[in-house]
Amino acid sequence: MGMNFDFDNTYAALPEAFYARLDPTPVAAPGIVAVNDLLAAELGLDGAVLRSPEGLAVLAGNAVPEGAAPLAQAYAGHQFGGFVPQLGDGRAILLGEVVGRDGRRRDIQLKGAGRTPYSRMGDGRAWLGPVMREYIVSEAMAALGIPTTRALAAVTTGETVVREAPMPGAVLTRVASSHIRVGTFQYFAVRGDAAALEALASHVIARHYPEAETPLGLLDAVVAAQARLVARWMGVGFIHGVMNTDNTAISGETIDYGPCAFMDAYHPGRVFSSIDRMGRYAYGRQPEILVWNLAQLATALLPLMGEDTDAAVEAATEAVNRFPDLYAAAWLGEFRAKLGLKTEEDGDAALVTALLTAMAEAGLDFTNAFRSLGGDMPPALAPWRETWVARLAREGATPEDRASALAAANPAVIPRTHRIEAAIEAGLAGDYAPFHDLNRILATPFALAAPDAAYADPPAPGEEVTRTFCGT
Repeated sequence: MGMNFDFDNTYAALPEAFYARLDPTPVAAPGIVAVNDLLAAELGLDGAVLRSPEGLAVLAGNAVPEGAAPLAQAYAGHQFGGFVPQLGDGRAILLGEVVGRDGRRRDIQLKGAGRTPYSRMGDGRAWLGPVMREYIVSEAMAALGIPTTRALAAVTTGETVVREAPMPGAVLTRVASSHIRVGTFQYFAVRGDAAALEALASHVIARHYPEAETPLGLLDAVVAAQARLVARWMGVGFIHGVMNTDNTAISGETIDYGPCAFMDAYHPGRVFSSIDRMGRYAYGRQPEILVWNLAQLATALLPLMGEDTDAAVEAATEAVNRFPDLYAAAWLGEFRAKLGLKTEEDGDAALVTALLTAMAEAGLDFTNAFRSLGGDMPPALAPWRETWVARLAREGATPEDRASALAAANPAVIPRTHRIEAAIEAGLAGDYAPFHDLNRILATPFALAAPDAAYADPPAPGEEVTRTFCGT
């Protein structure tokens, strides 16, 4: 079977203001770290072919496959609240789009593929650590059922990348419903390019939200998608770490796994990112930051909402103001499932909040505390347990009755940061076995085999990782 991506490129058909056309920069001596065979099959590709010299050349950026239309996308963005009018793909090349066997259209992008016109002072490259991290976490998110970009492959380049120290270079092949961001709309809005804004909105509606029909309908759809997404993050203790508008995907997928982390001990103010010094993107602040980001999208879309500016502002404001209720409903639905509840009562939000408060006061591990609801609960939760058991009893159930539902809603294993760091350290020494073991275990997060039980453990003293880094 030959190398056949069967590209069908629609973003490349947009006006040239949307991107810069260029090929990836070849690398010296590429080598395979991982190929995602299951995802490859979904895309109509053959994992064995991707591992071949021909496939490796494509994954490393040394060859451009037939039908590709390589380009770097332009976008702007608010970074920690400060607006940058031009960002763009500074180290990524979109090869093109494929329609998989499931009928879904997805981008194929090489991350770490060399300099582009948007690189500014950067080298356009990635080093092995962040590539391994994004591979692990994005695939774990997919296994948890959370909308996310995916990792098709990771390869080394045989070249050195200089960050704090010389590091081995790598390229990630990222798959996404699209790489269009809030910042993509901001890029054209700040330039007053109404024609490009209209073309972008039409493209996004056709690609992601055909039921939306209008720019206001598009805003409504993105608000709803982001409300669902951040509720899913909150349900697994995920902290994105860098929720800039250029890292907020219009599709409603999680994108850009830089200084991200899953919490061990629960606290709503938890921050991991080394660059988030003020806690702007702390776990508990993620919903309000999404509202802020969506307000920037609404502002960018205003020129497409009619000549009556006041009416457009009012309609866009109403759309963004629907987020809190949409999020609250999604969040409560997420946590009702985590408590094994099948019906709705007015006091359920208070029940969840009381549990989280008890967890924070006792410093309990987020994932394991919820998993314990179906078994041996920590003593610190005993007072709360009485209220919960009474709530279940009103449904005619007990914790034992709901054991399978609890196990299906609460993962046994997550990509803990200390495990990721250990896999990276081994990878830097040329040993990818811990990386592959971790990916295997995270592929079935709700069913942890007995020999792998240690992967559910929080970090031991001396193992805890308190800071994560972008790696750019």
